[in-house]
Amino acid sequence: MVMATVTVGLHLRLSLPRSTQMRSATRGAVVNSRFTSPLLSQFALHPLTQPHLTFFSSYSLPHQNPRGIYPPLSSATEEGALIEEEELEEVEEDPTLEVRYLDPEAEAERITEWEVDFCSRPIFDERGKKIWELVVCDATLSLQFTRYFPNNVINSVTLKNAISDICSSLNVPLPFKIRFFRSQMQTIITKACNELGIKPIPSKRCISLQLWLEERYETVYSRHPGFQKGFKPLLSLDNPFAMKLPENLFGDKWAFVQLPFSAVQEEVSSINKRYAFGQGLDLDLLGFEFDDNTLVPGLAVASTRAKALAAWMNGLEICAVDVDKNNANLILSVGVSTRYVYASYQKNAATTQEAEAWESAKKACSGLHFLAIQETLDSEGCVGFWLLLDLPPPPV
Repeated sequence: MVMATVTVGLHLRLSLPRSTQMRSATRGAVVNSRFTSPLLSQFALHPLTQPHLTFFSSYSLPHQNPRGIYPPLSSATEEGALIEEEELEEVEEDPTLEVRYLDPEAEAERITEWEVDFCSRPIFDERGKKIWELVVCDATLSLQFTRYFPNNVINSVTLKNAISDICSSLNVPLPFKIRFFRSQMQTIITKACNELGIKPIPSKRCISLQLWLEERYETVYSRHPGFQKGFKPLLSLDNPFAMKLPENLFGDKWAFVQLPFSAVQEEVSSINKRYAFGQGLDLDLLGFEFDDNTLVPGLAVASTRAKALAAWMNGLEICAVDVDKNNANLILSVGVSTRYVYASYQKNAATTQEAEAWESAKKACSGLHFLAIQETLDSEGCVGFWLLLDLPPPPV
C-alpha cells in the first residue's frame, strides 16, 4: 500500500519528533478493521517470536509554512490600559509590553482550563539578572496573558496574585484546571493553585502554550532590549530514562496502524459522544490541512479489559508514543517527565525498518499520531482514542 501524499499547511513551525511493557511479540493474523496499515504486524504481549512484516515506503517531510494562526493580541501598558485593536500593529513592535486578551466572542465561563508557564527568559534587566515571565492561555487561545517579573519575587504568592489579577482584569472566572509542562515549577504552581481551589495538572499537552512560546521567542524575546542570544532555558525539560510499565496499564496485543485524516477528524469530534475516554487536539487551530486521504500513523492496543485500561490511561495526560529503535521498544510519554516502556519487539533488520517507517510516517504528518484502545485489533470502534503531537521543547 502506498501512503497518500501529505499536504501540510501548518502555520506554526512543528519540529521533527525526537528519537508497552506490553511484553513482546507473537505472530498474529492480518488486522481487519477500519484502521489501515502497511504495517500489518500484530503483536501479542507475551513470548517473543518473529512477527510477519510488510513495509512503508519512505517519505520526506513536506514544507511547512510560516506560522501565523494566533488571533489578534490586545496588549496593556504598565498602567493597565488596554490598547485598542487598531493600534495593535504598533504595539507589537514594543516587546516590553504585557499582553491581555480575551476573544470578545468567547464565553468566559466556558474557559475552564488554562495552560501556564512561569519561567525565566533570555532577557536581562538593568541589574544583569534574568527577567521571568508568566504566560497564560487556554487551548483555543481565546485567553492570552503575559507579564514580566524580576527574579526576586518568584514565589507562589506572586503567581497566585497574578492569576487573580487575570480573572479580575479580563472578567473571567478562576479555571477548574491549570496545566503546566515544567516539573521544576511544580511546587510553586501547585501551591498557588491549591490556595485558589484550582487543580494543577503537570502535562506536556500544553500544545498551544508551547507553540505560542516558540512564536514569542522570535517575535518578542529576540527583539527585547535586554535579550541575550545563546542562553539555554534555566529550567530545561526533563527526559528521564523510561520506566517499567505499571501492571494496570498492560494490554494484550498491539499493532502499528493508520487512519485517513478524515477518519481521525471524525474520531476527535466524537470523543465526547462515543467514548468515555480520550483526548483530541484542535486541528483547525493548529493549522493542519492534510488531504482527507492522508494516512495518519498510530498505535492500536487491544485488551480484554479495554474499558478498565482506557480508564487508567485517561488519567495519565498522554503526550506521545515514540520508537526507541536501539532498545526495540515503544516509549509512552505521559504527564511532564514520565516515560514508560510501553511495548517491545524482537530487534532485527526487518523490525527496525518497520519501526523506522512508522516514525517516518509520523514525521510526514508533522508529528501527528494517535493511540487507540480496542477490545480486539479487528474491532470497528475504539474504547479510548488519544490524538497526539510530537513537539520539541520550546526554545525558552
